[in-house]
Amino acid sequence: MPRNAVIGVDIGTSSSKGVLVGLDGTLIRSAVREHTPDRPGPGRFEMDASVWWREFGELSRELTAAGDTTVVAVGVSGMGPCVLLTDEHDTPLRPAVLYGVDTRSVAQIRRIEKELGADAIIARGGSALTTQAAGPKIAWIAEEEPGLYARARRLYMPSSWLVRKLAGAYVLDHHSASQCTPLYDTHAGDWYAPWAEQVAPGIDLPPLRWSGEAAGVLTAEAARETGLPAGIPVTTGTVDAWAEALSVGAQHTGDLMLMYGTTMFLIHTVPEPLTSPSLWGTVGALPGTRNLAGGMATSGAVTNWLRDLFTGADHTELTRLAAESGPGANGLLLLPYFSGERTPVMDPHARGVIAGLTLSHTRGDLYRAALEATGFGVRHNIETIEAAGGDIRRVVAVGGGTQGPLWTRIVSDIAGRPQELRTVTIGASYGGALLAAQLVADVSIDDWNPVRETVTPRTESAARYDELYALYRRLYPDTMATVHALAAVQDR
Repeated sequence: MPRNAVIGVDIGTSSSKGVLVGLDGTLIRSAVREHTPDRPGPGRFEMDASVWWREFGELSRELTAAGDTTVVAVGVSGMGPCVLLTDEHDTPLRPAVLYGVDTRSVAQIRRIEKELGADAIIARGGSALTTQAAGPKIAWIAEEEPGLYARARRLYMPSSWLVRKLAGAYVLDHHSASQCTPLYDTHAGDWYAPWAEQVAPGIDLPPLRWSGEAAGVLTAEAARETGLPAGIPVTTGTVDAWAEALSVGAQHTGDLMLMYGTTMFLIHTVPEPLTSPSLWGTVGALPGTRNLAGGMATSGAVTNWLRDLFTGADHTELTRLAAESGPGANGLLLLPYFSGERTPVMDPHARGVIAGLTLSHTRGDLYRAALEATGFGVRHNIETIEAAGGDIRRVVAVGGGTQGPLWTRIVSDIAGRPQELRTVTIGASYGGALLAAQLVADVSIDDWNPVRETVTPRTESAARYDELYALYRRLYPDTMATVHALAAVQDR
């Protein structure tokens, strides 16, 4: 007799991932569809929403092809905040503008800050206005593509678009809304109409629910397209990093989640709202939770870039060579700002820098320097979180970068923090499956996904990394004028 199970699907930057999970948390099956965002110009990252729905259908059919399960609920998540605008019939008007990796909205940020006041935006919305926020992205479309914008009526993100296709519902979760600065009031827990009408005129913003609430049930049409049973509940969903945090139980006060992926994301759960001009203050995925969050624009993206440059090498070989290189990468230092930088630098015009190169440096040294750059960026964010009033008591790691021991070891050594690793580190899709399971059963993440090991920092590396971290912090201001000039050349 087929066992009951749930499906979780996450739409990420470089792939869509799906999992089929038993109600006891057992990972029955997983599947992946890789994709590449479009880059129509410097600092621009977009994706067609048809990719998200097509890949969901492919994943759901692959996961259930064996016929050994009965799917009883669906959970979704996706990269964000993204901006997909549709007309009143839910026809997408253009490809979605992606989250903070897309830096096109600098002029709109300046204008909106001048009109609303930078301090007022932080006070009401929890975050400074940056290229991460959805509000300026909407404003960019309104200003640069006015004919198209005149037909825009609805706002979607990857997770809410899947909900629309699956359940026919127009809805968004509170956390995603809180990243739509300055449209959302984090204190009132609702859209702030005066600013929404000013920044996103004509858009009928979606009703809001919490991530684990049911948005509706699978329609008959969606059942035909996905192979899933009609009538099963579909979660409201959320942004991928917040689903990642749920997948490893990092939602308690004092927790910090580190998400190792194409980008690095950090989510610290706090007991009351905290704000910082260098971080993002948001509501959490669950009712009553608050977060202070950060994100690096690249992490795994840089290691992928190096892999592609080094013909014939793969990550396994490069990781082995990086381990042989040893702490400090034989005197190499890398700034990982290859797509600008998000927190705490908040500089869309930042660029990558590799300092200290000699003719004796190897592929392993360069790959090691990239891994260490993530560690230095994490340490910089942690120090900024704590300076803003955060109290980090536990660090939990998740994501593809936790699969091998080297990267997490390097980050713990540099940041001086132990990291818990759970049994399942697949991430957001598993978190989405958990929320789906909680719609139909009484389950907890500690039962589903217990801790399997803790990576502790090594004291013998501390002095070396302290010295290099000081140089890392100096390297950005010392090179800023040069890389800004180069960014201007690239943007021509």
